[in-house]
Amino acid sequence: MMVKKIIQDLKEMSNPKFRSGMSHFGIQAETALGIKIPVLRSYAKQYKKQHELALELWKSKIHEAKILAIMIADPAQVDEDFMEAWIKDFYSWDLVDGACSALFCRHPLAFIKAVEWTKRKSEYEKRSGFSLMAYLAVHDKKAADKKFIDLLPFLEKEAHDERNFVKKAVNWALRQIGKRNVVLHKEAIACAYRIKQQESKSAKWIAADALRELEGEKYRALVKKKSEKKKS
Repeated sequence: MMVKKIIQDLKEMSNPKFRSGMSHFGIQAETALGIKIPVLRSYAKQYKKQHELALELWKSKIHEAKILAIMIADPAQVDEDFMEAWIKDFYSWDLVDGACSALFCRHPLAFIKAVEWTKRKSEYEKRSGFSLMAYLAVHDKKAADKKFIDLLPFLEKEAHDERNFVKKAVNWALRQIGKRNVVLHKEAIACAYRIKQQESKSAKWIAADALRELEGEKYRALVKKKSEKKKS
């Protein structure tokens, strides 16, 4: 009954105009109602950490019901089986990034799964690996530099993948790793130059875009400030 009520609520919040523009942002809108994320996030507050409800909502064919499931699932109840089951259902980048950010990046297996998923054939499973790396770089403040340095070879290895949501995630992970501190900034730039030497158009785009940002004065100053703050 609860799921039926929620689905009805979601239908009442639908915005056909917003739905028509979702595909412009690379979101598969075929099963979407057209609900903006802030609206969903506000609605989700009443169901926070209702894990069983999240599992039921995930089974829905409605896109926003899956987004809501990510928002209300309990990270403490996420295990490897859960992670593997959900990534096989990913069909849109926002599901990938939402789950990696809210549920996967704080899991003890996060670094292991990130590497493992980069070897998958499915575009969205593969993106999950690189998205997870990007979120780890942002959220795991205590992780040692070596953990991120060890991820760089996997970015290099898969930089040839021309699929849009893979190459963008490789680029994103490289940039986020490079923004952590001075050491990783240097390592990420070196990695970008190695990627630049590859023959594929995807690799050259990833490298050029990452270097444009990481070698810019704005991010050099940001990285330096972060490192000084960490020392103090």
